[in-house]
Amino acid sequence: MSGNIRANIKIGAKVSIVLKQDQGTGALTEGVVARILTNSANHPHGIKVRLEDGQVGRVKVIHSEG
Repeated sequence: MSGNIRANIKIGAKVSIVLKQDQGTGALTEGVVARILTNSANHPHGIKVRLEDGQVGRVKVIHSEG
């Protein structure tokens, strides 16, 4: 699923995000979505979320459940 579409992302979903400081390298950080920060239905660089540990970044990968 695409991390560019808000409807694909749910609170509690396991995702990989790119943090602001990692945008140059593209390094991914894995975590669980606590809050969706982007209001628009889609975003070309990925929907911005806050993880449960407080980190903020744009979703690149949505991990499938189970």
